[in-house]
Amino acid sequence: MEGEKIGTILITNDDGIDAPGLRALVQSLVSTDLFNIQVCAPDSEKSAVSQSITWLQPVAVKQVNMDGTTAFAVSGTPADCASLGVSKALFPTVPDLVVSGINMGSNCGYHIVYSGTVAGAREAFFNDVPSISISYNWIKGKSNLNDFTLAAQVCLPIISSVLVEAKNPSYPRKCFLNVDVPNDVANHKGYKLTKQGKSIIKMGWRQVTSETEGQKMSSDMTNTDAEIPKNFDPSSISPEHLLFAREVRGSVVDDDDDTDYRRLLEGYITVTPLAAVSNAEVDCQDYFKNWLQSVPELSSSSCL
Repeated sequence: MEGEKIGTILITNDDGIDAPGLRALVQSLVSTDLFNIQVCAPDSEKSAVSQSITWLQPVAVKQVNMDGTTAFAVSGTPADCASLGVSKALFPTVPDLVVSGINMGSNCGYHIVYSGTVAGAREAFFNDVPSISISYNWIKGKSNLNDFTLAAQVCLPIISSVLVEAKNPSYPRKCFLNVDVPNDVANHKGYKLTKQGKSIIKMGWRQVTSETEGQKMSSDMTNTDAEIPKNFDPSSISPEHLLFAREVRGSVVDDDDDTDYRRLLEGYITVTPLAAVSNAEVDCQDYFKNWLQSVPELSSSSCL
């Protein structure tokens, strides 16, 4: 019964409304019969668009059929979708919780900055709505679509607990949660509280003669052997233009054991509280505090 449900959850993502991760998450939540589920997600893939928003023109919204939900596909970004979904312009009420995902690929370390999945949760946070972003560490050749269902199921306790705890005045409102599920989800080692690390896939550029020589990155920007995107028309590029494609040139992983990516590789479901922005580390603050005091003197002497 509707009266027995413990809250309303808005689902969004960056892989698009037809993505298997979102569909598995929605199906898992609907099957519990514990929640009212709303969906507001991009109508196509919007990976790695970060916190970008549509500003100079309206977005197009189309209702789609998704069992057990009220669902809309939106022409905008994940941040647009989350903002629209909590605004009461599309749905009659503000959701109790926003969940963004499940992303195909991890979102840890510095990659959090690029992530449209994390941006969907962050946008809800900007609007004072509790939120969670969820990503699954998809590895081509090892993962399969059923892993998204397993990932959704292991995250259900987190989702339910946040939905309940968020009604408590003591629940922290200065952060949202970023969850990453390990590749071998069936044999995960449990939940582990982590902090955002500095791991990153180092990328460079190479010049190509046509788009067919470029390759599409996966949602976590690490997989370079995906199919070539079909929405690019080489004939639209003038001969005098140069074409450059991204390529992976290595990676950097934190030495700190408490960081998200290291714990994810160890097989844990990592739970990382994130704020809207990252403050500079203390040593940077101390350096620039002393430096700023000397700026007037340095500026005067440089003009002599």
